[in-house]
Amino acid sequence: MSQPAPPSYDVPPAPPTPPSSRRPVVIALVAAFVVLALAVVVPVAVQRLRAGQEAAVTADLSEVRDYPDLPRDHVEGDVDYAQVPPVGGKHDPVWLDCGAYDAPVRDENAVHDLEHGSVWITYRPDLDAAGVRTLADALPQNGILSPYVGLPAPVVVTVWGRQLWLTGADDPRLALFIQRYGAGRTAPEPFASCAGGVREPSGGSGSGTSV
Repeated sequence: MSQPAPPSYDVPPAPPTPPSSRRPVVIALVAAFVVLALAVVVPVAVQRLRAGQEAAVTADLSEVRDYPDLPRDHVEGDVDYAQVPPVGGKHDPVWLDCGAYDAPVRDENAVHDLEHGSVWITYRPDLDAAGVRTLADALPQNGILSPYVGLPAPVVVTVWGRQLWLTGADDPRLALFIQRYGAGRTAPEPFASCAGGVREPSGGSGSGTSV
């Protein structure tokens, strides 16, 4: 004799799980932590990066020659300079106009530009055209570019009282030197500029405007 089947009961579906009321709090805490971490970590990272860059610049410019206590008298006639090219000293009352020159320029006039905070980039006359263009592109507005006979290095960059011999037009230290000294910080008259000088490479002596 078969047993009757047990009665079946419909099981109601489980109610949906309500969203956690703590989730917004957790998200807010995580966001606050991230903001705090960035506020602490980012300045430290930037400071370390700057310190590393300054150290690298100092190391790369370790061969810069320093010539302190240079006279700055205005004189007429030629001057016998101790450095090639000169880094400062007595000079002509007339300075050269800013820009690139295809021929050597007169030392006594160029030194007056250095007194005004100019950057003087010189190169051996046998430098190829591509190298000259590279130097011209690197020349700051307050600067002079010219070939120089008897240069002790392929390229030499000079400001008043500072000089660096370079291996060529592509030497990365050129940009570092200009970055460090190009604003005229070593010059007696850093804001005078080289604008308005004579344009003739041979310069002149005792004529024109003087400062």
